[in-house]
Amino acid sequence: QVQLVESGGGLVQPGGSLRLSCAASVSIRSFSTMAWYRQAPGKQRDLVATITSGGSTNHADSVKGRFTISRDNAKNTVYLQMNSLKPEDTAVYYCYAFWAATRDRYWGQGTQVTVSS
Repeated sequence: QVQLVESGGGLVQPGGSLRLSCAASVSIRSFSTMAWYRQAPGKQRDLVATITSGGSTNHADSVKGRFTISRDNAKNTVYLQMNSLKPEDTAVYYCYAFWAATRDRYWGQGTQVTVSS
């Protein structure tokens, strides 16, 4: 059973930083792609950043230059470093993993990020 567990969310002031973690119950080398999505109240779930098994990354234009996705294969964990946070970054952030061999997709339970003064 694959489980993804996010942590690191919380309340932060505008301009502040947070680092989200996504710990997997299996080796993350199994996943061809891992990603972070976010969903604000009343809005659709949007892609924030992706990272491949080879380490290639992509970031949404709205977070480019402020957020960085990374992975630590030894810890089976993917991170999202978020700097210069803005109120519009407020959302529930979800970890996502795609297993190419079976085409299975997995989601974490989400972690709340609130940016407010």
